[in-house]
Amino acid sequence: MEKNKKVLDPITKEKSREDIFLDRYLNKSRKIASRYFQELDSLPGAPKEYEYFVNILKKVFIENQLISYKGNEKFVASFCTMIPPEIIRAAGARPIMMCSSSYIGSSAFTDGIPSSFCPHIKAISENAKIGLNNNINNCDMFIVPLSCDCKKILAEELSSIKPTIKLNIPFNRFNDDGMDFYVKELKNIATQISNLTGKQITRESLAKEIKLYSEVQKEIEIFNELKANVNPLIRGTHATIVMNALAYDDLFNWSIHLKKLNEQLISNKEKEIYLTKKKMPRILLLGSSLSFPNIKVPLIIEQEGGIIVSNQTCLSDKSYDNYASISHDSLDGYFRGLANRSVRPCVCSVFPNTEVTINKTKEIIREKQIDGIIYLSYQGCITSSVEYEILTRSLKNEDVPILKVETDLYAEDIELLKVRIGAFIEILNFKK
Repeated sequence: MEKNKKVLDPITKEKSREDIFLDRYLNKSRKIASRYFQELDSLPGAPKEYEYFVNILKKVFIENQLISYKGNEKFVASFCTMIPPEIIRAAGARPIMMCSSSYIGSSAFTDGIPSSFCPHIKAISENAKIGLNNNINNCDMFIVPLSCDCKKILAEELSSIKPTIKLNIPFNRFNDDGMDFYVKELKNIATQISNLTGKQITRESLAKEIKLYSEVQKEIEIFNELKANVNPLIRGTHATIVMNALAYDDLFNWSIHLKKLNEQLISNKEKEIYLTKKKMPRILLLGSSLSFPNIKVPLIIEQEGGIIVSNQTCLSDKSYDNYASISHDSLDGYFRGLANRSVRPCVCSVFPNTEVTINKTKEIIREKQIDGIIYLSYQGCITSSVEYEILTRSLKNEDVPILKVETDLYAEDIELLKVRIGAFIEILNFKK
């Protein structure tokens, strides 16, 4: 049942002006999602098993409901991939990854948030305030990292609506003191979720979740290798949908279907069934967080003739590249392993040390034979703009062109983006 159903005025038997606006607002959101689903359908070559992942997102963005697999399921929304989902699962809750959720925002309900503010944070804050989005309404708790000023404001906004854990990020992540601090932060998360669910985390329960997550990571690793095949087997935009579905699905159920998808792609590879025999420019997508329905940039890249072979934005490749290394078989040892995996190899632009990002980018360029880089930066995100400038200087000897695309969540700039990205693809074609 939708929690935001409105009641008619008892006297006039009509909806109020605000309720009419909210209905239109929700309908607009559904129409935008439907339009992008149609655009996805127009991209040829989607594997059969891909439909499962599309249906997950249709449930969320068309039906406006989270998927529940059992009664009285507790949902904990995390707003960053640096928050280990194993801890949430071990404490008896379902992690919902809203770290880059692209809800359609409207300034009509924004108080004190300027138009130049981070579009993701603004949209989430607005939807939480008006209570229209059931994906937010149905969550029992939020975890927000205090990784930038915008996230700090979001944490304050959400804390007035639902129980919200404010997570401090160790910016001195290569220092032992920083990691000790983050272990304490993760243990605090575990305690608060356990208070919500009534289930305490044990060494056995956390070890079980770490093992499951590692097995899923192996399937994701296979998937990413298939995606980067010399002859393309799957489009990067379709792959983005596959990875986005994990944000709202149960980890175990999602992994079953990913394995089936991998088997289908492996079979196609063995039979030499490729998307096309034509050589397309191989694109590395970097930068700000990216999730459905805000997929206009990857769609344009592949509509204009490119192929995304690596997507290093949130909820895509970069979040699952590193495994937890457990040095001590104890509850504290497992927390420490998760803390290390979550932040030390992280390529998020909020960290002042950019060597990790630079080295990983150079590695991807060489291993996946990248022809060009498109860097996605949202208006108002200072850290991504700074990272772009550093990357540009650091990659000048790699002979790989890089294009910065600055945008927001809306569709008004699609034609302009087509012109810019299309010209960039043409340059890459000329080089090849």
